[in-house]
Amino acid sequence: MSASPMNPSGPLAGLSARWASLAPREKSLTAAACGLIALALVWWVGIAPARATLKSAETQHINLEQQLDKMRRLQAQAQALQSQPKLSYDDASRALETSVRERLGATARVATVGDKTTVTLTGVPPNTLAQWLAQARSSARVLPSEARLTRNAAGTWDGSVVLSLPPR
Repeated sequence: MSASPMNPSGPLAGLSARWASLAPREKSLTAAACGLIALALVWWVGIAPARATLKSAETQHINLEQQLDKMRRLQAQAQALQSQPKLSYDDASRALETSVRERLGATARVATVGDKTTVTLTGVPPNTLAQWLAQARSSARVLPSEARLTRNAAGTWDGSVVLSLPPR
C-alpha cells in the first residue's frame, strides 16, 4: 500500500511538518537557498557545457576548414596524377634515373632488376629525400614498394628504397 501525497503519514510527512513549523523568515531563506541550488544545477548541467561548446566551435571550424582545404589540394593532385598518360617501362626508368641524378647525386646508387629499381642512399638529408620521392612520383610515376631507411647520427638517411616500374 503506497501513501498518497495528501496522506500525512507518507514519506514526506516529516518534511511537511518541519516546513509548517518554520517561521516565515526561515521559509523564505530556505526557499532562496533551494532556488540558488537549482540555479547552480541549471548552470552546471545545462548552460556551462553549451557555452564551452560555443567557445570552442570557432577554433574547431577553422581547423576543419584547413583540413578540408588540404584534402581538396590532395584530391586535385591525385586527379592530376591520374589524368597523366601512362609511361612505358623505358620512359619511367629514364625519368627515375634522371630524378636520382638531379636530386640525390652522389649520395645514391641505382640498380634495376626486372620491374624493380633499388635506390641505395647514403647520407641523404630529409628534405632532399622528400623532394626526390615527390619528383619520382610525378615524373617517373613510381611509388616505393619497400623502404629500409635509418637515420644516422648526422640526421641524414641511409638505406634503400625499392620502386616498382611499369611492366615491360
